Amino acid sequence: YMRIVVDAFGGDNSPTAAVKGSIDFLNLHSDLGVEIVLSGDEEVLKKEIAKLEFSSDKLTILHAQEVISSHEQPSLAVKQKANSSMMKAINMVAAKEADCIVSSGNTGALLVGSLLKIKRISGIKRPALCPIMPTVNGSQVLLIDGGANVDCTSEQLVQFAIMGSKYMAAVNNIAEPRVALISNGTEDEKGNEVVKETNTLLKTMPISFVGNCECRDILSGNYDVCVCDGFVGNAILKSIEGAVSTFGAVLKQELMSNFTSKLGALIIRKSLKRLKKRFDYKEVGGAPLLGVNGGVIKAHGSSDERAFYNAIMQAYKFVSGNVVDKISDSLANIEE
Repeated sequence: YMRIVVDAFGGDNSPTAAVKGSIDFLNLHSDLGVEIVLSGDEEVLKKEIAKLEFSSDKLTILHAQEVISSHEQPSLAVKQKANSSMMKAINMVAAKEADCIVSSGNTGALLVGSLLKIKRISGIKRPALCPIMPTVNGSQVLLIDGGANVDCTSEQLVQFAIMGSKYMAAVNNIAEPRVALISNGTEDEKGNEVVKETNTLLKTMPISFVGNCECRDILSGNYDVCVCDGFVGNAILKSIEGAVSTFGAVLKQELMSNFTSKLGALIIRKSLKRLKKRFDYKEVGGAPLLGVNGGVIKAHGSSDERAFYNAIMQAYKFVSGNVVDKISDSLANIEE
């Protein structure tokens, strides 16, 4: 069986969203052999579970009286709040008592805690946070790194490419994930010195490297993995989020501007709902932290029960796909 530990008190909608998402998962996938452990205040969690009239030995509670809030300084919080819902959950994965943690809490604390306790896969220089985004053709693209490492060497970027490729192959069942390097032009000679050096190195790696990619093409559906440092990755992520949000707001203004456009909006309402769903982070679940020696899924801070359900499904696929072992094996083969 597989054990997934959910930090039930990280995030804006805790603990209701985490409890409801976990129960939805267990109700729909009782055949998968997954046990879920909810980490957090036992009394509060028992009340939440009772509200939903759920009872199963596949859902247990790990009592933790402290909570790391979103505004706390990560390294201090990790040291001072060993009894927090997040740190107790991380420690379960570190001790191999659970296979994966799902948390929508403080991102920095999750990164620091995972690095200190679960530790890196042997040979990995830096773990990377990997947001997953929808593309034009309905596929997904993994952005690595989404913000964990603001400065990277070419060696670290090469490792990101390998980790991203292994993840997409294992979790999304892509035989040969297409890996691109983000640059300011598609030509090999474009980019700063680190990007140019990385481009040369990636050509020698046992992955399907398809060359440089410009930011405007990330969501084109032509790539499965896009590689960059965390500074660039975070800027891309925030830009896309902002653009989608702005486009949605402007579209709504235009559709509500007069009677004719309102009538048009009514006609295309179902299409608009489908469009919104395609770009909704709740449908993805979360961003895996690749490079640590265990499963770590970072869900969005404002995750609702749907987002938690999908993040748990992502954790299941991560563990059943043996992502950690596959990354470890691929690095060992390259070093040979």
